[in-house]
Amino acid sequence: MNILLISQCHKNALTETRRILDQFAERRGERTWQTPITQAGLDTLRRLLRKSARRNTAVACHWIRGKDHSELLWIIGDASQFNADGATPTNRTTRKLTRHARENHWHSLEWISQLACLAALLHDLGKACAAFQARLRAGHVASRNIYRHEWVSLRLFQAFVGVGADDASWLHRLAEVDGHSPDDWLRGLLRDGLDAAARQQPPLADLPPLAQAVGWLMLSHHRLPVAPSDKPEDDKPEDWLGKRLNNLHPALLHDVLDKIQAAWNERPSLASAAEIAPYWQFSHGLPVADLAWRKRAARCARRLLDARHPAAGAWLDDPYVMQLSRLTLMLADHYYSSLTDPTQRRGLNPHYPLHANTGPGGVLKQTLDEHLLGVAWHAGQIAHALPELAEQLPRLARHKGLQRHTREARFQWQNRAADCAAAMRARSREHGAFIVNMASTGCGKTLGNARVMYALAEPTQGLRCAFALGLRTLTLQTGRAFRQQLQLGEHELAIQVGGAASRQLFEHYQELAEQSGSASSQDLLAEDSHVLFEGNDQHPLLQRLAHSRGMPALLGAPVLVCTVDHLIPAGDSLRGGSQIAPMLRLMSGDLVLDEPDEFDIRDLPALTRLVFYAGLLGSRVLLSSATLPPALVQGLFDAYLQGRRHFQRNRGERPQQPPAVCCAWFDEFQHSQHDCAESDAFAHAHLAFAQRRHARLAAAEPRRRAELWPLHLPVGTQLHEALAAELLRALPDLHHAHANRDPISGKRVSFGLVRMANIRPLVAVALAMFRLGAPAGLRLHLCVYHSQFPLLLRSAIEQQLDGALDRRQPDAVFARDDIRRSLDSHPEVDQLFVVLASPVCETGRDFCVDWALAEPSSMRALIQLAGRVRRHRPGAVVSANLRVFDHPLRHFTHPNQAAYCHPGFEQTDPATYRLHSHCLSELLEPGELDVVDARPRLLARQPLHTQTRLADLEHGRVQDLMRAPEAGKPLSARELRSRKRHADPLNAASIWSLPRAWLTGVLPQQQPFREQTRREVELCFLLEEDGEDYAMHQFRPELSPAYNPYVRVDGALLHRIDDAQLRGPGISLWGQADYLAAVQQLAEGLDISPEECARRFGRVRVAEATQGWAFHPALGLVQVFKHRNLTATSTAPTI
Repeated sequence: MNILLISQCHKNALTETRRILDQFAERRGERTWQTPITQAGLDTLRRLLRKSARRNTAVACHWIRGKDHSELLWIIGDASQFNADGATPTNRTTRKLTRHARENHWHSLEWISQLACLAALLHDLGKACAAFQARLRAGHVASRNIYRHEWVSLRLFQAFVGVGADDASWLHRLAEVDGHSPDDWLRGLLRDGLDAAARQQPPLADLPPLAQAVGWLMLSHHRLPVAPSDKPEDDKPEDWLGKRLNNLHPALLHDVLDKIQAAWNERPSLASAAEIAPYWQFSHGLPVADLAWRKRAARCARRLLDARHPAAGAWLDDPYVMQLSRLTLMLADHYYSSLTDPTQRRGLNPHYPLHANTGPGGVLKQTLDEHLLGVAWHAGQIAHALPELAEQLPRLARHKGLQRHTREARFQWQNRAADCAAAMRARSREHGAFIVNMASTGCGKTLGNARVMYALAEPTQGLRCAFALGLRTLTLQTGRAFRQQLQLGEHELAIQVGGAASRQLFEHYQELAEQSGSASSQDLLAEDSHVLFEGNDQHPLLQRLAHSRGMPALLGAPVLVCTVDHLIPAGDSLRGGSQIAPMLRLMSGDLVLDEPDEFDIRDLPALTRLVFYAGLLGSRVLLSSATLPPALVQGLFDAYLQGRRHFQRNRGERPQQPPAVCCAWFDEFQHSQHDCAESDAFAHAHLAFAQRRHARLAAAEPRRRAELWPLHLPVGTQLHEALAAELLRALPDLHHAHANRDPISGKRVSFGLVRMANIRPLVAVALAMFRLGAPAGLRLHLCVYHSQFPLLLRSAIEQQLDGALDRRQPDAVFARDDIRRSLDSHPEVDQLFVVLASPVCETGRDFCVDWALAEPSSMRALIQLAGRVRRHRPGAVVSANLRVFDHPLRHFTHPNQAAYCHPGFEQTDPATYRLHSHCLSELLEPGELDVVDARPRLLARQPLHTQTRLADLEHGRVQDLMRAPEAGKPLSARELRSRKRHADPLNAASIWSLPRAWLTGVLPQQQPFREQTRREVELCFLLEEDGEDYAMHQFRPELSPAYNPYVRVDGALLHRIDDAQLRGPGISLWGQADYLAAVQQLAEGLDISPEECARRFGRVRVAEATQGWAFHPALGLVQVFKHRNLTATSTAPTI
């Protein structure tokens, strides 16, 4: 290609840019270069320019496409030096503005700045206490603080404000450099653990409103306050502050500031008065005596006196102001604490006796006065850089693949959706946008979502959007689709999954597929037909983030594809600064939530908090799933609307006008758009859309038909044997009805999926199937697939299944080596390839099978499983291709308990969600399974029958969790005087329905994301010294560095299943059955040693099992309840 490079750099940036460009191209003028270059060379040039970019860098690259046509490829540095086409201005005009244009709509910027600055001056006052200074000088101290320094700081501030004072009085004292003395901060100091009055006077309870806001910032600058255990004496040593409490009463969150004591900040310790006293002794005084500190504090106080909040007394009712003030304070504190270069620090005073922190080796680093002044200065810089943030981050613009209308018939809905989004672009900037994409599986939702969000973005600025998914595998697949089909490089697209080993294996197998030609992808656009606006790495805020691991990756790329775990901390971070990058990402771009209904129901409150913060920070949100239940959509919209209202008051062009959120609905049949200012308006619009979709699905051709399969199983040890026999009896009919003819051998072949709810019975049934053997005349190739395989084995299984079950070209599977080898090795005319899988097969895998057989857990699970049947092949079916057991297996193992649970929605308590029957035929409407599609999830019956209908049970659980509680009976005057409050249970809506709940960490504490209800351990299958065998080890990183963290547990806890138990008449293994061979093959592919390969990829996380685990490479790891010596002649383990 032939390129033209234009430099608009200034000062030293011009010299550095010329040095680089002169190595690649010939000058055509003082600031112009031209050269032919390869794509690899251009990538290298861009990488060098990015690496050397600074504040004054501005370079545009044009692709000369012909005699009369050029195209802008990218801009590095200051994009304001060029217009949208890369042209430079011929003249400039200037005018004096009283306020920076970017700050015009930041109505609360001054409050954010001054709150953060004042809190920064106060946040570490408690480090002046003797106890903290002694711990600094002692180096590493293993014991916890009795009282943390931020709690001591808050008590000092409380003493300064005084009892019964209003905000004006303490601000006036602070505003005078000589208006207060150090004694004012110590006189009246309440010393927890020493003064009895401290328990009756929580520090935040009686402070005036502004002081409460400053005090909350001080207290929360490291961790949010969380509810302590009401019985601390029962705490175990391994328990932590913030652990979920089983007996927390929701009334605790009413008037929550009145209840916050020291135990909300640190676990209580049994300590004597002599041990406590140093926390309240200040032998070297306080930094408030320093003249520089007093001048800075006076300036902050004067500005706060001038910039009073419009709703007096409501500082802590404005989450936008408070959360951004906290973010500013925390980022300034983290950044300044990391500085070691004296030239970057402010007000150095090496003789000051108090210190704030230490460096490597425990060496004292920053003095306390320097630290407070430095953090305050940087807080001001960061706050005033916030308005420019979105403009200074990279964006993706003029992308032809996302602009161009598609001509393919089944993707035509994307054109209508993109046009609809473009039409509401301007309104969505002011009012926000909430979009619902319910297109069916196989209609291209992934790229459709990208097209919609691109159309919503400002054309001259470009796209910034995060695509958040629930599963690592699905995240990697989505990232791969964007990278290949949209031609996005490493600077345009970031993929964040959190598991480096998982990603490395995914990329390894993808590379193998491309080398073999089995990975086919058709690019949607020509090479480099988009513009990347690189952004400004020298922006004050981005400079302070560069030192933080992971933050540049999360913020830098215009398109971010990540597991939702990377964004959840925006609303769920209890400690540290992990919320900073997710919040800045939401402030500077939009959000797509993919398959939000696939999360465990216990994770929906955390997801709701994320959507609330997306609205609060100005992001636009798209939900994408074909099976969204109405209560989930409504609950997420309500959260978004409440967050957007706060944003509007602080950032809107008309702050007093409530937002009318631009709402849109898309599927493959229709689109709809309404502006919704209230929850009821959205509910009516969504119901109308869902009803129309329901009718269109009912008229569509049936691709999946289901029938019930009666189960009659004995209770006891023969249960799994009997179930295996039932499975083997059901397979022939499904095979004969849906088999395909192998064009090479003429054999009849079908691919099927058997879904079971839990791993232990799944493995037991697999062993029983091997013992029983396949029905006469059939050859059964069996693959076991679940989550408890060592990583390298699971990845190999998924790679095998992804290839074999890709049926876009129906006969391509018969040319695969593993399938061809299996077919040719056995003479049977009828051959079945069966995947016996746990619920991991339902989502995240692009499988296309001929038929399926399922153990029921929920309607959602059945609908998702049905989506794997004939996924890549349109056309109606006549006979059932999905058989469903009429009872879940749990009905036979726990006959008097809830059965549609773990996974599922049934509960024993409350009885409202306990089903009266476990027979599926009694829980379904007549004909409900005749055709399996999303209809049971789209509309909720009124009224719901949660005890007699399976679909209603799911709708009822989601409604109960997502909707704000209705107003209860009014309280009497006596109850109001006693400050009694309605104690509605905590649910997903609590983030916005409970005033000030976000001021604490109680909601994420009680509703944690991906909560682990059982203790887990990490196991690793390492090679023996001779490499001829492997042994199971437990990874114990908490051990001292002097010890090997891999503790061998092979003999005591590992029960190996013999190969002989996986042989049976007419039945064969389909997949990898040799761990050592798998390690060797992967090690060769990655060019690492087998030992390193096993250490890195032979890991698996499982629930702790005191009796140990049974293991075979083809069956995975499964918990054992009773010891049994497994030999070649023994039967299956008790699992």
